[in-house]
Amino acid sequence: MNTAVIWSEEFLDYKWAYTHPMSPIRLALTMDLARGLGVLDGVDTTPPLPVDDDILRTVHTQGYIDAVRAVGSGMASLSGPMLERLFGLGSEDNPVFAGMHEAGSMLVGGTLAAAQAVHSGAVQRAVNIGGGMHHAMRGHAAGFCIYNDAAIAIDWLLAQGYDRIAYVDIDAHHGDGVQAQFEHDPRVMTVSVHQHPATLWPGTGWPTEVGDGDAAGTSVNLALMPGTQDRLWLRAFHAVVPSVIAAFRPQIILTQVGVDSHRADPLTDLSLTVDGQAAAMRALRDLADKYCEGRWIAVGGGGYGVINVVPRAWTHLLATALDRDIDPGTAIGAEWMERAVAASAEVHPDYARPPVGMMGDNGDVGFVPWDGDTGASPPTGISDAAQQQTDRAILATRRAVLPLHGLDPEDPRD
Repeated sequence: MNTAVIWSEEFLDYKWAYTHPMSPIRLALTMDLARGLGVLDGVDTTPPLPVDDDILRTVHTQGYIDAVRAVGSGMASLSGPMLERLFGLGSEDNPVFAGMHEAGSMLVGGTLAAAQAVHSGAVQRAVNIGGGMHHAMRGHAAGFCIYNDAAIAIDWLLAQGYDRIAYVDIDAHHGDGVQAQFEHDPRVMTVSVHQHPATLWPGTGWPTEVGDGDAAGTSVNLALMPGTQDRLWLRAFHAVVPSVIAAFRPQIILTQVGVDSHRADPLTDLSLTVDGQAAAMRALRDLADKYCEGRWIAVGGGGYGVINVVPRAWTHLLATALDRDIDPGTAIGAEWMERAVAASAEVHPDYARPPVGMMGDNGDVGFVPWDGDTGASPPTGISDAAQQQTDRAILATRRAVLPLHGLDPEDPRD
């Protein structure tokens, strides 16, 4: 096989609380659906690598690692408010749970296994749907994320001699933790396509955040307004991401493929369909094929439609990486549907919306490419206001970043 699929049942131990939106059931249902559709036929999954403190310390402080280990084992002596203030633990977003250090380390080991598989040349691509914990900071947990597996994997790749690594994040939330880790490092370009920071936590990811010093131009942020649909999201993505990737010419691409951009996601306000998300995944694959000789590492991330969205979207991700693209019109079997309905009883009702019986949402992914004409009339079904908002977002990012690479932000050819 040309692709490694990283998997362990122990990924399901990353379980915050019954009331928490990030339920690991989304991972189990994804693997179940992918197997049921034949996506994983003939694929032997790859286990995570073991992870010790030396690996975690490449991104996180020892004090933070010790705190995570202590609270997860019941050995912490800090009070709740102090624990939250110092380490981000014990909050509503990041409640303490038994074994949290081991569970967080397991996800890191998954993404490291993906990075090692691609670096070794054993495969061109690798997928870890359990990864993508992009909000974890050097010394504290944030946004459901304990350890930043993507940042740790990027640091490991740098240590192997790579000096042009691109990280592309399409989660609805800004990839703040990865950007913070590398915003001073010109060897890493971080690209985040997310909901506008004025409308969604963490409130970062403005177009003017471009990186510092020698790394100016290697932080790229495309902020889209609530309600952005497939055609406009894809218009924006293709107007920015290929240009900066072409300018940077990475040797390897690591992508965070959070799917909380879906219109049914309970925590965000973008309006993509699974069809649009699958189109984005194929675009990421194409970028890796064009610029990196196919070297592509993909990790999961956000997505809180844990029954009705995530399993379908990440089955498309696995299929895309395996070159087994699925028609969005493909029906989902009754057996999986029954299991999904049964599984929803284990999930808080706020996140247990009924499963959908096909692999798409009848989304329209026929976007009109951006051509630099700010007064262009929108296609049928797109309002003037929505297209103008999207085009303003495109120009804000292009004007902030492209001149730093010697490119003309107004010229769609750049």
